[in-house]
Amino acid sequence: MTTPKYLTGDAAAIDEFIDRFDVFLLDCDGVIWSGEHVFEGVVETLEHLRSRGKKTVFVTNNSTKSRQEYLKKFTGLGIPSDVEEIFGSAYSASVYISRILKLAPPKNKVFVIGEAGIEHELRSENVPFIGGTDPAFRRDVTPEDFKGLADGSLLDPEVGCVLVGLDFHINYLKLSHALQYLRRGAIFLATNVDSTFPMSHGFFPGAGSMSMPLVYSTGQKPVALGKPSQAMMDAVEGKFQFDRERTCMVGDRLDTDIKFGIEGKLGGTLAVLTGVSQKEHWEAADAVAVPAFYVDKLSDIGLVARKQ
Repeated sequence: MTTPKYLTGDAAAIDEFIDRFDVFLLDCDGVIWSGEHVFEGVVETLEHLRSRGKKTVFVTNNSTKSRQEYLKKFTGLGIPSDVEEIFGSAYSASVYISRILKLAPPKNKVFVIGEAGIEHELRSENVPFIGGTDPAFRRDVTPEDFKGLADGSLLDPEVGCVLVGLDFHINYLKLSHALQYLRRGAIFLATNVDSTFPMSHGFFPGAGSMSMPLVYSTGQKPVALGKPSQAMMDAVEGKFQFDRERTCMVGDRLDTDIKFGIEGKLGGTLAVLTGVSQKEHWEAADAVAVPAFYVDKLSDIGLVARKQ
């Protein structure tokens, strides 16, 4: 097992590292911020990379926000950005459905388990959907629901796909609808299958926790459109037209970010220790992935660290 190179505090090594790449793909939660807390030195680090002619692309598995909503968050947190720099799993899934699956009537609707971010991106690709934030699905299940779901009278005959993302209002009624659509042949997709996500310096159930009850009850695994899926890598590369050898993935999770970069044959992977994975995770014999480099925090590759 190759030992990652520790860059923190080594100015020469950091310069050499940055010069190896033209593009940096950056995860957000656990790298740029945790909840509403921006990690110290992040803004200066991004400015430093851009000042050296580096392209920065924010590649996130969080499907609760659309690209426009993410831009608002970046702006609100004082992080200069552009909507064209943002590539989320909700957008990735919407592009996949509209441009790859190309669902045709009469089975061209999507049943959504997820938040408004998915809905906004589906609309941007003109994909019809039901579920999501619709109040009709945010309630307790009733005896009439069981009957109508079992005989199909409550189901929309135009649904041909079930898309599952992080849903802060997940409930039995939504899962029951999704199960019935899948049993009737709907395509099973997930924005991502993260088991957890970081928030407010803690960890909470991720999108993968939403889809697991359906995996268990159907025996099917969804096609995932977030990291580490190479369908997402192909989509990102198609949009930004970068040289993979001159591209580095920066993230805090081995099973999503680092695996994404390694399986995508990128020129480098950089792990930060401000999120989910820590050194003991890649030092373990059964590590899912091992980064090429690591730092304590993103700002360690920026000007701020070298001015101290």
